[in-house]
Amino acid sequence: MRFETKNVHFQEKIEATETSKAKPIYQTSAFSFKDLDDMEDFFQGNKSYLYTRMGNPNTDDLGKGVAELEGAEVGAASSSGISAILAAVLAVTKSGDHIVATEDLYGGTYQLMARELHEFGIEVSFADFTNEESIESAIQENTVLLYSESITNPLLRVENIETMVSLGKKHGLKTIIDNTFATPFLIRPYELGVDLVVHSATKYIGGHSDLSAGVIVGGSVLMKKVKGKIANLGCNLGPFDGWLGCRGLKTLSLRMERQCSNAKALAEALERNENVKKVFYPTNASDRGNGAIVSIDLAEHVDVHQFFRQLGWIKVVPTLAGVETSVTYPVGTSHRSVPEETRLKLGVTKSLVRISLGIEDRQDIIEEFEKALVFGEVKF
Repeated sequence: MRFETKNVHFQEKIEATETSKAKPIYQTSAFSFKDLDDMEDFFQGNKSYLYTRMGNPNTDDLGKGVAELEGAEVGAASSSGISAILAAVLAVTKSGDHIVATEDLYGGTYQLMARELHEFGIEVSFADFTNEESIESAIQENTVLLYSESITNPLLRVENIETMVSLGKKHGLKTIIDNTFATPFLIRPYELGVDLVVHSATKYIGGHSDLSAGVIVGGSVLMKKVKGKIANLGCNLGPFDGWLGCRGLKTLSLRMERQCSNAKALAEALERNENVKKVFYPTNASDRGNGAIVSIDLAEHVDVHQFFRQLGWIKVVPTLAGVETSVTYPVGTSHRSVPEETRLKLGVTKSLVRISLGIEDRQDIIEEFEKALVFGEVKF
């Protein structure tokens, strides 16, 4: 070889006999083949990988790992939670179809449902999922899907998944649940009869605030369609983020156990604080805990801006679920695009704060919030 050729081909292939304790990162856009017959084997189903947009060992590991924890047949990873929702929804709907979704959705999902799906010719009605009559009255002749969240964002209502599944079967509808807040550590919607379960793996699956990813799990027939949507719409996850997601997933149970415990302790402490009007924290999510998020409505006299400025080491962020305790302001972030009338109806007010509990010492967390809720000057 001459210099320029050697410059490109200096790396040696690693033989299959060389094993690594940690899964290698397949940081590649494509996979190579011995000849055309070898490449044709992929299209005949005899080889797993061709092009990373269509699959990669690291991203496949993440989908398989979450599917196993959810008790589902098949899982697939995508580039974000929203892309996971989009791929799942488009796998069961088409132009001219109608969706009934819970009205108390994450703001990003609300925007996707209320605006973007309209461009695909898919219409969405929002209903009160605490009321069976409200759901049934929203169902139309062209309805094909019921959509909700296992624990809603940000007011933490625990969905009655059994009722939702029952209504779906009664009317011949598919069901999709976003299980981001609960994770399979607390709730496994697929085992309760839900057709597809989606996650923003950016949150608790990854767990360390260092990746953007989504995961969809379900039965093999629907998941074949989901995987097709991910590949054809370019919603695929990159190999390194897939690897990070798998690394984070391994500590999910340890983190969730601690974070749920911290959330319960903080919720109980804030219930006694005179500057907190209301604490939102579920009591009926699962026997293992009730989630790692606490939302609070500050009292009328509290200056919300002053509260955020006094938080000390607790970070102000637009997201959740890292190992560090953090807070966000739904009106200014996740629900910014939701119409004010809708927000107020749901209870997402300008005094609402969402707290994501980390794995720190619970007493340190409680003391930091108690300090942030001390005001030298009461403002009315």
